Amino acid sequence: LIPRYLGEKWIFMYLTLLTLTVMIITPIKMLILFLIFSGTPELQAQLLVDQKLFFLTTFVIAGASTLAKIITDWVRYQRDRKELQTQTMQSELKFLRSQINPHFFFNTLNNLYALTLKKSDKAPETVLKLAEMMRYMLYECNERRVLLSKEINYIQNYIDLESLRQNPDAHISFTLEGDPEELKIAPLLFVPFLENSFKHGLQSSISNGFVNIVLRIDDQFIDFQMSNSKENKNQHPKEKRSGGIGLVNVKRRLQLLYPDKYELKIEDLAERYSVRLKLDLK
Repeated sequence: LIPRYLGEKWIFMYLTLLTLTVMIITPIKMLILFLIFSGTPELQAQLLVDQKLFFLTTFVIAGASTLAKIITDWVRYQRDRKELQTQTMQSELKFLRSQINPHFFFNTLNNLYALTLKKSDKAPETVLKLAEMMRYMLYECNERRVLLSKEINYIQNYIDLESLRQNPDAHISFTLEGDPEELKIAPLLFVPFLENSFKHGLQSSISNGFVNIVLRIDDQFIDFQMSNSKENKNQHPKEKRSGGIGLVNVKRRLQLLYPDKYELKIEDLAERYSVRLKLDLK
C-alpha cells in the first residue's frame, strides 16, 4: 500500500485502506488469541478488555512503518535529485565552455602568418602567447575553478593578440587593481565579454574606437568593468546588433556557478556599450 498510494499522493485513500486493514487484522488477531487461550476464561475476558489497545497498537505499528518508509523514500529522492542536478549542471557547464568562439584562434594564426612573412620580431612572442592560451584552455579549463591569476594572464594574452590585428589608432587598455593571491574563479568567465567588445567596439567604420577594461579585486570580491565604442544605430537603422550566444552562455554560467553571488549590469547606449560584473568568489 505504501509505495502505491503514498507515491501517488493518495493520502486519504491510503489512510482509509490502512484503517480498514487494521480493523480486519484486529478481530483475526483476537480470534487466534482466543483459540490459543481457550482453556483460560480469565485471559479471554482480559483480551476482550484489551481489544482497543490491540487496535491502537496495530495502528501505531503500521503508522510507524509508514513514516519510516516516507522518510527513507524522501532521503533517497533528495540524494538522487541532488546527484542528477550535479550531473546536469556539470554537463551544461562543459557544453557552455565548449562554445567559446574559435574564430579568435584562427584570426591569431592568420596574424601570425602575416608576421612571419614580414619576418617581424613579434612572431616568436606571438607564438608563445598563443601556445600559453591553448595550453590553458585545453588542460586547465576542465577544472570547476582555476586560479584568478591565470585567468588574468589569459585576459592579458587575449588583449595582446587582439591588438595585433587592430587599427593602430584604436585605444585598448587593461587596468588591474588589487592582488588575486590564491583566489579561484570559473574558467573563461570573462571571454564572451572580451569577444563581444573587440568584435563590435573596434570595427573599421568606427573612428577613435576603444576598449577599456578594469578589474578590481578586494578580498574575495571582484569588480569587472568593460566598455567599448560601437557604431551608432541611428546612422545604420537597418542593422541590428545582438549580444550573441556568448553573452547568453555567460549569464547561464553565472546562474549555475554563482547563484545570489553576482551582479551583472549591461548598458547599451547609442555609441557606447558597457558591462559591469560584481562577483563574490567566496
